Amino acid sequence: MSAQTETNESSFLDIIKLLVAAAALIGGLYGYYYYVNDVALPLRVLMVLGGTGVGIGIAMTSTQGYRLRHFIQGSRIELKKVHWATRQETTTTSIAVFVFALIMALFFWALDSGLLWLTRTLVG
Repeated sequence: MSAQTETNESSFLDIIKLLVAAAALIGGLYGYYYYVNDVALPLRVLMVLGGTGVGIGIAMTSTQGYRLRHFIQGSRIELKKVHWATRQETTTTSIAVFVFALIMALFFWALDSGLLWLTRTLVG
């Protein structure tokens, strides 16, 4: 029962954190449009960026933010394991794809023309 209570409390706190993060983002956007005539544009843009930064910072402290952070870290590790093709491999593969696409285009053009001729011959 203690684990379930902690889960309920943490999910409640996560909801509060996400609501506060959304409020920070909305507050930055609200400030941008509210002060349209009173404040210079660069300062209003800073309001939006500040609200976004604060919102992201608060959201990343939640359980969902923690999971997202670990997912991004895992993705970066996996990205380092990728074997990237060399320039020559990329060029060779691109030429092969182009030639194959050209051959298939010619094949389907010939097939279409043959079927058109057959249909015209049969119909009269």
